[in-house]
Amino acid sequence: MRISELASATGVAVPTIKYYLREGLLPEGERTSATQATYDDRHAQRLRVVRALIGSGVSVAETRKVIAALDDPPADAHDLLGAAHAAVTPVVEGERDLTAAEELVAHLGWRPGLCDETVLHAVATALDALTAVDFTVPDHVMPVYLSAMRDIARAEIEGVPTDSVESAVRYVVLGSVMVGPLLLALRRVAEQVASAERFGEAPG
Repeated sequence: MRISELASATGVAVPTIKYYLREGLLPEGERTSATQATYDDRHAQRLRVVRALIGSGVSVAETRKVIAALDDPPADAHDLLGAAHAAVTPVVEGERDLTAAEELVAHLGWRPGLCDETVLHAVATALDALTAVDFTVPDHVMPVYLSAMRDIARAEIEGVPTDSVESAVRYVVLGSVMVGPLLLALRRVAEQVASAERFGEAPG
């Protein structure tokens, strides 16, 4: 299909497709002339992935990392998860005290060398942000967070497909990136329901 047909099939405007091509997010089509190229279903599928990532707030640079993990995944399934997380976890420059973060994630079964350090830095950054505004997660709430995270993680990892490397890569990489906003939205719904249950429903 020509680029105009690719745009029609995916709902992505031609200028946006050309931008993604320039940024290396979408592979080049097969050249038919100096100014023309054809595209196939693989391009359409990749374009939908790129559009979904960027539409979910993932930056172009982060999307490029996700695409790289999809195109050239690590051989080990555990390393694949680390690559997926690294693609969307900001790199923290300089040294950071990870003591509090390590103490917290130890309740999740963490031990030295088990996780990519970027995710520990993300936990430490989040804890520092709470400290900066003088907010402490209540003692009865943090164990609930940890328990829920363990349950979610085990269910997700149990769901990793084993029929092919391609399906496993797609599940792990896209699941790691794309499900986060859904979890946050569901949490907000659940909080509003719990608030209504505790304090009474808002007037209709």
